[in-house]
Amino acid sequence: MSEINHRNVEANGIRMHIAECGAGPLVMLCHGFPESWYSWRHQLQALAEAGFHAVAPDMRGYGQTDRPEPIDQYTLLHLVGDVVGLLDALGAETAVIAGHDWGAPVAWHAALLRPDRFRGVIGLSVPFRPRGRLRPTSIMPQNEEAFFYQLYFQSPGIAEMELERDVRLSIRSLLYSASGDAPRRENSLPAGGEVGMVPRRGGFLSLLMNPASLPQWLTQKDVDFYVTEFARTGFRGGLNWYRNIDRNWELFGPMAGARVTVPALYIAGDRDLVVAFREMDQLIANLSKFVPKLQGTIMLPGCGHWTQQERAGEVSSAMIDFLRRI
Repeated sequence: MSEINHRNVEANGIRMHIAECGAGPLVMLCHGFPESWYSWRHQLQALAEAGFHAVAPDMRGYGQTDRPEPIDQYTLLHLVGDVVGLLDALGAETAVIAGHDWGAPVAWHAALLRPDRFRGVIGLSVPFRPRGRLRPTSIMPQNEEAFFYQLYFQSPGIAEMELERDVRLSIRSLLYSASGDAPRRENSLPAGGEVGMVPRRGGFLSLLMNPASLPQWLTQKDVDFYVTEFARTGFRGGLNWYRNIDRNWELFGPMAGARVTVPALYIAGDRDLVVAFREMDQLIANLSKFVPKLQGTIMLPGCGHWTQQERAGEVSSAMIDFLRRI
């Protein structure tokens, strides 16, 4: 197995920690919430063995990368700026960029804004979403009994306090409950029948299950790594990404109607909660309208939200096949 190396670089005015492996054409791997470079541990080595230089940063607000205090320092423009700055720090003209969960919007928008630097894009879990006509939080579901988890995340301090009370419980419950191994909960959805609704008299963790034993794809060592990281950093950096959803909508007004023009691949699990969100089925079915060079949509049966960790081999193979074709 190729060795994963670590170093810090300066990019876009912040210090970024990166994990890297291999030599060859650059592939940048952007993680989501609540994760770190570590969520790409399998792909780093698989891509290196296939002849690529794979680089997975701790994204802004996470791990050993800087965590600016102001909430407005976590917009998509900052995040895209970080990966462009990382390209420069690595001395690379171009790369293919991949992103999972929140890392997927970073990857899609990096390709949207800088197709001269990102020659291809791979989105995991979250498809490219064109800018809508309405402010995003204004149309998120809520009622008297529950509200969408992204609304719950908006108020600084509330979600942090809940998630940091017992970091191990939070990590175990999040990783298990959003996976394809968790039991289906269609019959126990909150009022309104929406996925991801937080009870107003409960908290985010009330949606989750702490497993008696870990699923096969997740080891105790993996859990320990995430727990150590978030016990040290807290969850605020990652939560601040959610607190810029409306600000992102405002900033990307000039890009309304723009399409992603580079070759692209979309991969998701058919048991991913993101896929079950409102109108997501139509968005995925019509993705090629907004991403005209989409080369494929891969839906992994029985896979949940943690795509590249739950199905490491299948995801790595699909990524390598795409990289060799573009």
